[in-house]
Amino acid sequence: MERVDTHLSGCALLKPLVREDVRGYFFESFRTDLFEQLMGHSFTVVQQNESSSKYGVVRGLHWQIPPRAQAKLIRVLSGEIRDVVVDLRPESCTFGQHYSCVLSAENKHQLFVPQGFAHGFSVLSTQAIVAYSCDALYAPAHERGLHPLDPDLGIDWGLKPEDCVLSAKDAQQPLWKDYQP
Repeated sequence: MERVDTHLSGCALLKPLVREDVRGYFFESFRTDLFEQLMGHSFTVVQQNESSSKYGVVRGLHWQIPPRAQAKLIRVLSGEIRDVVVDLRPESCTFGQHYSCVLSAENKHQLFVPQGFAHGFSVLSTQAIVAYSCDALYAPAHERGLHPLDPDLGIDWGLKPEDCVLSAKDAQQPLWKDYQP
């Protein structure tokens, strides 16, 4: 597996070594020892989630606050998404900045989202199935969000604005200007 650092400290794109032959392909999607070697810290998966979404769906931007903060490892099982993270760490020199990348079943890349980041994605294909491995359990009382289409964030979701489909909950999330670390 190869680690590609982003400009956001701790957030990295992971590219697996895919072995292909006439039968198909094989790759290790997660291995604790290699992850620790690449990232310099452990990541214990305690919950795995999967979502299915149609073209134009924008999910996020979500995170959990301490003491139930979550790190996530995101990968796409089917389709293609634009995955987005926003640095919410006030002490970080990249506070308020975002990073995005395309994750797909075809490229098999994964994005590691550390604690202290908001996460979301948009669906670029007809449908996408996304898997999330998390290091903390979902805790609704600690869940927070930002409006994903807030122009102050300046996120390019890879969609026309009229094609974006938000949940009622995400459409009512606060704006960046109202964010309180």
